[in-house]
Amino acid sequence: MINYARQTQEEQPQAAPPPMEEHIAPAPRVSVQAFCETVETAAAVQAAGEDRRLGKAHLKIQMGGMTAAIEAYRSAPTPNVIVLESDGRSDLLSGLDQLATVCDAGTRVVVIGRINDVMLYRELVRRGVSDYVLAPVGAIDVVRSICNLFSAPEAKAVGRIIAVVGAKGGVGASTISHNVAWAIARDLAMDAVVADLDLAFGTAGLDYNQDPPQGIADAVFSPDRVDTAFIDRLLSKCTDHLSLLAAPATLDRVYDFGTDAFDAVFDTLRSTMPCIVLDVPHQWSGWTKRALIGADDILIVAAPDLANLRNTKNLFDLLKAARPNDRPPLYCLNQVGVPKRPEIAATEFAKAIESQPIVSIPFEPQIFGSAANNGQMIAEISANHKSIEMFLQIAQRLTGRSETKKQKSSLLSPLIEKLRGR
Repeated sequence: MINYARQTQEEQPQAAPPPMEEHIAPAPRVSVQAFCETVETAAAVQAAGEDRRLGKAHLKIQMGGMTAAIEAYRSAPTPNVIVLESDGRSDLLSGLDQLATVCDAGTRVVVIGRINDVMLYRELVRRGVSDYVLAPVGAIDVVRSICNLFSAPEAKAVGRIIAVVGAKGGVGASTISHNVAWAIARDLAMDAVVADLDLAFGTAGLDYNQDPPQGIADAVFSPDRVDTAFIDRLLSKCTDHLSLLAAPATLDRVYDFGTDAFDAVFDTLRSTMPCIVLDVPHQWSGWTKRALIGADDILIVAAPDLANLRNTKNLFDLLKAARPNDRPPLYCLNQVGVPKRPEIAATEFAKAIESQPIVSIPFEPQIFGSAANNGQMIAEISANHKSIEMFLQIAQRLTGRSETKKQKSSLLSPLIEKLRGR
């Protein structure tokens, strides 16, 4: 009997909807062919093919179920993944035995069925079926099943990409992204890397007081050299848990990129880092749109004025439509409370966007300016500043981590915090 794929470890069919914080790693460049019995399942598979996590997969759908699959592969090679729907009336097991006679070695099979029976599930696994999904299925069920085929339980967890972008230039998105990454690394103790995507004018190197000789430009302009070892050489270590992929911030060349210019860099970072924070510049191009849509979570930084409200609304609408199986982007308000400046209240933002801002960060030019000029984070300038708790709150929401336990305060707490900041 041909082994379709690795056997699934769990012995329960998957049917539960995904939790809010579920992280599904993207599938690699694979071919997937689905043979459906019902229009509803075909629609779900079609919707799954439009999900960002299957963006690299080549998906083909046809009706006819098991019979059509057996007939199709009598004279054609099988793809990497076959998705089969069984309506429960046909003999599923005998059909799989026939399929095995025309199936290439290494092909993985996912069965969608309506019989909720553990004994059947065990028999399917014994025959080499990779996964059994209980109908009716939604798009996210199909996405999860296919993507999990390429995420071995013993493999290192695939990194989570967080994209931070400003709704308008000058709203402090880079400052927010760098401080949130600092909170992820320091307070949540997650290994993280900041990728500064503004190659001409990026400020991550200045903010972290780093001046590495190499950075992200070396990877983007040499895609054939990109691998784990090459990226490791380009990373600049900021703290024990935080690294930087710095932008050159020079104008000796023009930084015009194709839509998929950063794909190799992001894929490699995913395989080596649990958390990747993208500092996305405020521009609209094929590669910035691709970076935002392809991220696991998105934070939009906006100032409380009309142009920011319009741009945030536009970004929200586009990203929600392009990522129907992901949670909506998050947004925060920054530079709130500028003296004598008319502002749009957070409640008005929430009403227009139909979502509350995660935090509203007050305008405090003294401490933020000092941190920027000194190449430090806010936590290094003032260990007890109120914005630090806001950065931590953003970090927790973006990473899906629960609140960190607070240590009991003592007379030495301020001194300890200063030492930690250093």
